[in-house]
Amino acid sequence: MKVVKFGGSSVANADQIHKITNIIESDPSRKVIVVSAPGKRYKEDTKITDLLINLGESIEQNKASEDIYGQISDRFQSMIAELGLSGDVWSKIKEKIDGSIDLIKQGDKQGIDALKSCGEDGSALLVSAYLQHKGTSASYVNPKEAGILVRDQPGGAIVLDESFEKLFELRGREETLVIPGFFGFTPEGKLVTFSRGGSDITGSIVAAGLKAELYENFTDVDSVYCVNPMIVENPKQLTSLTYREMRELSYAGFSVFHDEALIPAFKEKIPVCIKNTNNPSAPGTMIVAELPQREGHVVGIASDTGFLNLYVSKYLMNREIGFGRRLLQILEDEGVSFEHAPSGIDDMSVVLRENQLPKKKEEVVVQRIKDELKVDMVMIEREMAMIMIVGEGMNQTVGIASNAARAFREAGVNIEMINQGSSEVSMMFGVKSQNLSTAVQSLYKTFFESASITKDPVHEDL
Repeated sequence: MKVVKFGGSSVANADQIHKITNIIESDPSRKVIVVSAPGKRYKEDTKITDLLINLGESIEQNKASEDIYGQISDRFQSMIAELGLSGDVWSKIKEKIDGSIDLIKQGDKQGIDALKSCGEDGSALLVSAYLQHKGTSASYVNPKEAGILVRDQPGGAIVLDESFEKLFELRGREETLVIPGFFGFTPEGKLVTFSRGGSDITGSIVAAGLKAELYENFTDVDSVYCVNPMIVENPKQLTSLTYREMRELSYAGFSVFHDEALIPAFKEKIPVCIKNTNNPSAPGTMIVAELPQREGHVVGIASDTGFLNLYVSKYLMNREIGFGRRLLQILEDEGVSFEHAPSGIDDMSVVLRENQLPKKKEEVVVQRIKDELKVDMVMIEREMAMIMIVGEGMNQTVGIASNAARAFREAGVNIEMINQGSSEVSMMFGVKSQNLSTAVQSLYKTFFESASITKDPVHEDL
């Protein structure tokens, strides 16, 4: 059994839905389908989820927008008409949208999550109806019916362990099942959404619960690229990755997945294949637990902006027991999460997402560090970017760091910080945001357009 997830571009209009139903029908093992909300039909278009969010905000402000409601209605109704479906499909979608709007008007906190979920729910109702229209035995399955149980964290739901046993029961169903992504239900029956990109999370959860032989994730690219194609023209395509490599790459700005999306599938060691709805015959990119030794040890370069560096210096910091714990405790007290924490003998840097530390909170955190830790210096550097070079074999290869440093030097980019995780699957470099593209292009040239890396003779035969 395969679990198949189709992203927003794959359900954006009637033509795309026709494509995905052909993909489903071409392989009888594609029995469970997870769908996103309709995405953009063209560059300037607006995603259905964004329209729903805008509609919800207008209602909360007592300025319910008939124009936005009309845009949502027109999108769904045009697809229904073009696919030759009955008006009953729109009636079901409309009922859920209107019910969510009523909850918001009543001040029910569940209302916004319920409204946001209507895009995915509408896609699932529409796709299941079109499969039936074409003669395929198919059913819409609500996440509550499927058994997707989550913690009550609106906009950031986390799946509960009991979900997986309930989901496994779906294997007994003979028809093709279509499940909306992005949301689940608490044990008390409250609808709660995952974070943005949550349909990928749903697909991964369903694949894990059903113990699928393969989780196929259809999007609008033939494969995962080794670097952002917006930065490097025609970059190398990756045919395979390990779970750890994909996790590192997606955390550091790869747009294919949210960094937490595939964790349920990874835990069950279910292989994942990234494929293109518009070119389904392309092999795509396989993501698996382990891969044979590769010739090239750097498989990808990921990058992202929007970071800051909290730099703290204190003489003999290394002798002060508990200093790091107390520094991080201040951040915890103020509700701030951190990304990296490289340190030296007398100094320590804490890398944060900039949105974690707005100016008012920054003043509080800096003052507490001065008062409680008695530091010699505390400094905030904003507009930072992080670049991650990733590869399972990096720890067995001589010259990774030196070649990376040479690439930065040739690009004329100063490295603000370096950090390598204990897993040795990735190496992180901090640079100023304005230097990001130049640095990434130079790294790509070094690691993918020249054979400058030397194997470690000690590990070569291992």
